[in-house]
Parts: sequence; structure tokens; C-alpha cells
Amino acid sequence: QLQASGGGLVQAGGSLRLSCTASGTIFKINTMGYYRQSPGKQRELVALITSSGTTRYADSVKGRFTISRDDAKNTMFLEMDSLKLGDTGVYYCNMDGFRNAGYFSFDTWGQGTLVTVSS
Repeated sequence: QLQASGGGLVQAGGSLRLSCTASGTIFKINTMGYYRQSPGKQRELVALITSSGTTRYADSVKGRFTISRDDAKNTMFLEMDSLKLGDTGVYYCNMDGFRNAGYFSFDTWGQGTLVTVSS
């Protein structure tokens, strides 16, 4: 129900853009968020954006990552700049809201997007 794209291999200091799109008959998406799991660490929140546009970032990415959303396309984006080695990990997206079948909460826990930052 969520289609994620982006990611890949990039050198430290470089940039990448992730996107995540919800499919189906969506009436409204409340909160959209990106999470990541780095090697040897637990999954953590990277950034989220509410339906009113309020954003929240992990301290480690503040000033470098920007989350945005396009409600007309049921899509969110994560612009990642000045990437560091520590940003390496599997990135997951999550959205919740309302569709024709009622409330939904979708995620990509089972299949994330790999981001590898090299030196």
C-alpha cells in the first residue's frame, strides 16, 4: 500500500531523495514519517510531518534533512543533504489516515529502502 523509492549509494557529503506514496482511494493522510534502522541499532524516527505541516526531526538529522508532503499525490519526500556515514541504514516510511475502507496505517517495515553512505 506504500511504494517507496529513492535510496542507494552516495559519498559522504552528498545528497539523496526518498519518496513514499500511498496507493488506493485515500481521503486524508494524517501523519507521514520516515524511520531508519542503522547497523547494530534499533529502528528510530528520522522525521515526520503532520497534516498541518508540522515537522519533527531526530536531533542527528536536524539542519540536513527536510521532510515534505504532496497531499494531492499522497506522497512524502525526504531530502537528505550533507549525508554522513552514520546515516547509513534501511529507511522505512509510515503513513496513517483515512481511506474508503476506513482508518489505515501503512508502513514498509517489511521492505525498506537501503541508504549507504560511503567515505
